Amino acid sequence: MNELTPPAREIFEPPAWLGNRHIQSVLPSLPMRRMPVELRAQPVISASRQLVLDSGDGARLMGWYAEAPASPDPQPQRLAVLLHGWEGSSDSLYVLSVAQLLHERGFAVMRLNLRDHGGSHALNQGLFHSCRIAEVVGSIARLQALFPAARLSLAGFSLGGNFVLRVGARADAAGIRIARIIAVCPVLDPATTLAALESGPAMYRNYFLFKWRRSLRAKQLAWPAAYDFSELLGDRSLTAMTERMVLKYTDFPDLTSYLRGYAITGDALAGLQVPARIITSQDDPMILAHDLDRIARPAALEVTVTARGGHCGYMDALRGPSWIDRAIVEDLQRA
Repeated sequence: MNELTPPAREIFEPPAWLGNRHIQSVLPSLPMRRMPVELRAQPVISASRQLVLDSGDGARLMGWYAEAPASPDPQPQRLAVLLHGWEGSSDSLYVLSVAQLLHERGFAVMRLNLRDHGGSHALNQGLFHSCRIAEVVGSIARLQALFPAARLSLAGFSLGGNFVLRVGARADAAGIRIARIIAVCPVLDPATTLAALESGPAMYRNYFLFKWRRSLRAKQLAWPAAYDFSELLGDRSLTAMTERMVLKYTDFPDLTSYLRGYAITGDALAGLQVPARIITSQDDPMILAHDLDRIARPAALEVTVTARGGHCGYMDALRGPSWIDRAIVEDLQRA
């Protein structure tokens, strides 16, 4: 078992006024933070160019690529791929924040969007769902082909953390060379997370309902002949919406089969050979830490569990890089 007690410098200890798990979970994405985060991230934003990746089987994913700053360092270029959470994007504040810090430290950065995220609804006719792992694997393989000399690392948040771990488990078979993977509060068992969202504070459920409905409307606008989401948009729970989406727009026979399809519990990570680290918190209101007992523990996988941090929070101040930004960057630099 590779669960780690983090060294003293890695223990997250927020100030008392930021200690509440709901404050930690909500604060990183508050609109009031957009201006200061975007201002701090202006160098990496300005350096970024849109990159559309052929992911195989006709799928394409879009992201924003920023070359590494000029440096006399003769070491191979380091390329960090960042993957947002569900209904986030390459412009999510937590993505921009860590992207800027990585860029400052000499990394090239790819802020990748999942299908139908980041305004990419018109790129592919098929609807996004969380079992579309092949196209993410294909996109990472394409990035490696475009930048063959780069040392490639992946970092993902929430559903993005789930995706990067699944990419890691398939990397050897896909011929992808990955130096390091970091997954922050990854979705472990989607059924557990869905139940937690349905039974927990309404603000989380309403937040995802609002963003998912907005995304579905954008998809319908992009492909009006293919989609009419009027019934789906009328559902009042995430469970009902997900089940209707699964039955109408996927090949899965039922909701349970679909949720199992992207779970990383059981043996899903047993074949992981890429050095990888999960960082998650005991007080996450959406990803319940007890599900860690049900994941495979290959030698390549480390698990860091903090007492606090909420869901992808890890905020120890209102401004500047967060604790998780610094932890990701220091870890990838060591790799």
